[in-house]
Amino acid sequence: MTDEPKTGSTGDGSTVPPELAELATAHGVQTEYTDHDGRLQQVSTSTLVAVLEALGVQASTPAAVTASLERTRDDDWRAMLPPTVVVREGSEAQVPVHIADGAEVTAWVELEQAEAPVVPASATPWRVTAPQGTPTGSFATVRGTRVPLRHAKVNTSPRTVDSRKVGRAVFTLPDSLPLGWHTLHAESGGHTAQAPLVVTPARLELTEEVAQKQAWGFMVQLYSVRSRDSWGMGDLADLADLAWQTAHNGGADFVGINPLHATEPVTPLTPSPYLPTSRRFMSPLYIRVEDIRETAYLSAADRSLVEWAGEPVRELSEDTGPIDRDAIWEAKKAALEVVYTAPRSAARQTAFDEFVLEQGKGLVDFATWCAITEHLDGRDWPTELSDPGSPGVLTLRGALSERVQFYCWMQWVADEQLRAAHRTGLDAGMRVGVLKDLAVGSSPDGADAWADSGVLARGVSVGAPPDMYNQQGQNWGQPAWHPRGLAKAGYAPYRELLRTVLRHCGALRIDHVLGLFRLWWIPGGARASAGAYVTYDHEALIGILCLEAQRAGVTIVGEDLGTFEPWIRDYLAERGILGTSVLLFERDAAGAPIEPEAYRSAALATVTTHDLPPTAGYLAGEHVDLRERLGLLTEDPTILRGRARAERESLVEALSRRGLTTFDPSERELVEGLHRYLKDTPAALVGVYLTDAVGERRAQNQPGTDTEYPNWKVPLADSAGSVVLLEDLFSNARLRSLVGVMNEEEPETGAEV
Repeated sequence: MTDEPKTGSTGDGSTVPPELAELATAHGVQTEYTDHDGRLQQVSTSTLVAVLEALGVQASTPAAVTASLERTRDDDWRAMLPPTVVVREGSEAQVPVHIADGAEVTAWVELEQAEAPVVPASATPWRVTAPQGTPTGSFATVRGTRVPLRHAKVNTSPRTVDSRKVGRAVFTLPDSLPLGWHTLHAESGGHTAQAPLVVTPARLELTEEVAQKQAWGFMVQLYSVRSRDSWGMGDLADLADLAWQTAHNGGADFVGINPLHATEPVTPLTPSPYLPTSRRFMSPLYIRVEDIRETAYLSAADRSLVEWAGEPVRELSEDTGPIDRDAIWEAKKAALEVVYTAPRSAARQTAFDEFVLEQGKGLVDFATWCAITEHLDGRDWPTELSDPGSPGVLTLRGALSERVQFYCWMQWVADEQLRAAHRTGLDAGMRVGVLKDLAVGSSPDGADAWADSGVLARGVSVGAPPDMYNQQGQNWGQPAWHPRGLAKAGYAPYRELLRTVLRHCGALRIDHVLGLFRLWWIPGGARASAGAYVTYDHEALIGILCLEAQRAGVTIVGEDLGTFEPWIRDYLAERGILGTSVLLFERDAAGAPIEPEAYRSAALATVTTHDLPPTAGYLAGEHVDLRERLGLLTEDPTILRGRARAERESLVEALSRRGLTTFDPSERELVEGLHRYLKDTPAALVGVYLTDAVGERRAQNQPGTDTEYPNWKVPLADSAGSVVLLEDLFSNARLRSLVGVMNEEEPETGAEV
């Protein structure tokens, strides 16, 4: 048997022309990929052309391909400096500077903030003697935060670009540059250029709390975990109570939650937390109205308005039916509008103003988008409003200033309540607190797509190729970052996203972290399987993630499941990013569960995921039944049910071999045995899905469906289908038993027997 991938066929039976393949490769578009069965699949010509067009590269005809290829070869030589330079701390790096052939050039770094000089201040100007017709370089002296660059070499082969001779000088960045966002400068012949220079940690070290010993916590879909005071769905006050209960009564170290990203400001709302209108900002749906300080000081009449708004949806908390976000938002929005008009103390107003100032233009743009969406009331956006900086938008922003302020205020309130929830968990004894989740992307018609349109690719959406669980592939309907556009923007949209999302949490899970390496781009109108992988500068994206996480003191977990290149997991581990190990997927070459000792230590380990039924239902083959009912199968369901039975039998055998359960375990014994199995792994974090703890059997989400299944609307219930409220969690015998399993003390090692 060989490890080489098997050969497959192209998507449309055609052969990709060599020049088109070269052009695609030059722009990071992979012309082939290995599928989940190990077969090498060739990307079709039509897909390559469509993806290149989405990147702004003309490729529709052979002549266009030739012209684009010629231009691409000279692209790097057109600008004096690269668009952005990202380097690792402690490593020397070289930067090319392009100038008129034979000219002198000076380069230096301006540090993000005042730092001690990283080279002696007495450094003297320096010139290089170069062959005739090549550029030269020089040092400048250190002045405050100005760091000179050493000329490394001169390129001896100038190039003619756009009818002018261009030379290249290479400068060395010193390995002693501090972490941060600096600015690289170059000057030659009266021409100047600057570019962001980002110095990132070589490795993101685990926080002291996580490094101490294995930590465990509950993984929850927050909207599904409701209390008697909830307005029909779980909110940030419920999160605070859940954190306190599970820490104080259960000994948990964290609560992992679904993305809390913003949804639409008007109904109907998109239920999926993984298809938000904005990933940077939060959904006001999660605000607890009564916990806003100003609510307590409302007049009797206004207080009654808030109570009347909440009464109908509060009753929904004990309903077993799908969660009605539209009704909840209509009620909550009306109540929030009342509270917003209440006077704020000087201290509270100052705190709000400072929040708006801190979040800057991004928050104002988001709030403007919300206000305009509300104003248009379902009508199409006029062309003149497509650009956030257009005169039409600026005029409308002024006219809607009070609504813009209202949407900014809701973000401040949500931010305050999330901070309180995280602090509640830590004060109750959690070592991590809240573990947040960052979705892969956002809606193509949302606030992020509007505000960041300059760094997004158009005409494509992202998804995943076919795999064993989704045999038709997936189209997530989300736009993709434009790799070069993002670099030209200095990665600012990405940085600001991270800075906001990293607030008020101890850990952050990056959904589909593989998307920081490559994403499956699907041309508009094409099947999910008819896509191609587009690569990203992972060294830049991962480095910036590590820098912002280190500054925030947050542990990063990358969801590294699915189709990926084997070296990626090693790279993530090298950079200090935890991976994701799912017991149901962790199998050896023969298909048997791998031993706990073989698990990665740098990982969040769970039994299952939110895209599968809870463990009991999955091991009963209910995922096959569900996909058959929904018409999602491409294989014989009888064969798939046989595989499901074999999978269960192999797990039971693995557990019984270690004395963790019997050969014929009950459903509850099997679930508890699987979690004992995870406790035996060296994984830094172990997550327990709350659905497994209470006996829930329904899936929260069935990938590949939209209205066919109530995705993201299933309230937490027990094995009998009865709703489990937050106040009753620790009255659930099954939950208490599983908590006992997670808190079983490990025997001391190294003791004499």
